[in-house]
Amino acid sequence: MESFLNWQNIHTVFLDMDGTLLDLHFDNHFWLKHLPQRYAEQYELSFEAAQTTLMSRSEKLLGTLEWYSVDYWSSQLNMDIAKLKKEVAHLIAVHPEVVTFLTRLRQHKKRVVLVTNAHNKSLSLKMQRTQIAHYFDRIVCAHDLGLPKEQRPFWQKLQKIEPFDAEQTLLIDDSLPVLRSAAAYGIRHLLGISQPDSQSPPKIGKEFRTIRSFREIINGLKP
Repeated sequence: MESFLNWQNIHTVFLDMDGTLLDLHFDNHFWLKHLPQRYAEQYELSFEAAQTTLMSRSEKLLGTLEWYSVDYWSSQLNMDIAKLKKEVAHLIAVHPEVVTFLTRLRQHKKRVVLVTNAHNKSLSLKMQRTQIAHYFDRIVCAHDLGLPKEQRPFWQKLQKIEPFDAEQTLLIDDSLPVLRSAAAYGIRHLLGISQPDSQSPPKIGKEFRTIRSFREIINGLKP
């Protein structure tokens, strides 16, 4: 299968982490099952009550840095979120073909940048478990810039520390709001991920082209 991307016109590749390079199953399991279970145990609630409470609180923060912040939730819930994540860290996994894709990008001398909303503590745990940090020219954490990727000014801040030509940049991300903000900023090449969580059904993308596997774009990068 030939890639539909013209790699000759792409110099910089921005890659999201959770749901894009890594299976979102870990995050979904943690926030929807493991944390509610621990929360229920700590506060003597039913699992269902704990799940409802946590979901209600998190929904109010969608699209903000607090939603992603380990420190914020540790403080709000009086629980050690980083420690709790380590309890299920065995679920952290790289999507199929990701390592091959990253290797090919390096071989073709593309500028490869991990751009994530994940909190630094989550980022550190996942890089430790997956051992893929060395594939990136740079790792940018939104918390260090003070804005999430969902907000258009994020890309302006990113431009100042990681200069890029929007016309020759590819962003791959599983978040529709993030893809929209990148498009509004002018990033030309945009791809979504149709199955961020391997344990959930694929999503149908309408606004942006999506891929289910990196195999769909890898052949344009000859070894």
